[in-house]
This record gives sequence, C-alpha cells and structure tokens, in this order.
Amino acid sequence: MGTSLKIEDTPLPSVKVLTPPRFGDARGFFSESWNQRTLADAGLEFDFVQDNHSMSATEGTVRGLHFQAPPHAQDKLVRCGRGRLFDVAVDIRKGSPTYGQWFGIELSFENGKQLLVPAGFLHGFITREPDTEIIYKCTDYYSPEADGGVRFDDPDIGIDWGVGDVEPVLSDKDRIAPFLKDFESPFVWEGN
Repeated sequence: MGTSLKIEDTPLPSVKVLTPPRFGDARGFFSESWNQRTLADAGLEFDFVQDNHSMSATEGTVRGLHFQAPPHAQDKLVRCGRGRLFDVAVDIRKGSPTYGQWFGIELSFENGKQLLVPAGFLHGFITREPDTEIIYKCTDYYSPEADGGVRFDDPDIGIDWGVGDVEPVLSDKDRIAPFLKDFESPFVWEGN
C-alpha cells in the first residue's frame, strides 16, 4: 500500500473515489479513513456533521436511490465496514451536462475504497454479501421533510446493479419511488 491518500476522478465531475492507505502487520491494519486537513489540501472541503452506519442482512438488498433536498442537502463520504456492496451516484442537477448519468463502484472491507457523493446526486447501493455494513459521513443532519428518492431500476437511468435473476430486497418506500421523468429535481447545476 502507498503512504498517501489516493483520489481518483470519475466520469461524473465532483464524484470522487478515495482510497486511504492501510498500514498492516501481523495484527491486521490501521487506516485513517477521514482527515479534514488532508482532503482540504486536495481541494475537497467538507464539514461533516453526522455519521451513519447500516447493516443489510441479505445479499441483494438495495437501498436507494436517495437524496436530501435543500436546505438539508448532504454531501456523503461512503465506505464499507464489512462485506461488499456496489455503490452508485446519479447526477440530478438540472442543467448539468451529466444529468441522469450514473457512476458505480464496488466498495468492500477488503479494498478500502470510499465514494464521495456530493449534494445534487442520488445515492444508492446493493449488497453483494450477507451482513454487509455501510458507513457514511454527511454534511447535514437527516431531515424527514427533505427526504426524497427515485426508482433504483429506472430505465432512463439504466443502472446495471448486477442482480441477474435475484429479486432485490427493497423497502416499501424505495419500491414506490418515482421515475426520473416524473421527478422535479430540487438541484440546479452551478456550472462547475
């Protein structure tokens, strides 16, 4: 492993893949999963105020596609604490050249990768193993009235979740979320 944080661009500007270094020996490893100064030095400044941790017992559990609307919009830094998941961000900023486009990456305990999902993007994931844990930081507090979502299987977005013939495990809220074409986004692209 390298000795410095690796930051990779994705096809969606401002969505980044971060890979913190791990320092291991016979006991296991140590990794600094978040350092505000290191990210600020790289031009990524966030004021995270809430950490969330969820566990999905069943492989094939889908959570998403979710967002928090302004004034409670959230930037998120997502990682996998145990197991394996496929994590997805979808641009929903009106006027953006990448509106409706998605990026996905496997996050696992083993690879240590993290996905930075800025405000203005839907976020969702599917578990690839039983008892998968997701841990993520947010820049605003959860607000029920700002909670929203879009269907995970929206054909206009066309995410390849890699489920094959497996029936995804969904919440009732996610099962009835609107399609992108029937959705009025509260986000506007700022041109950067």
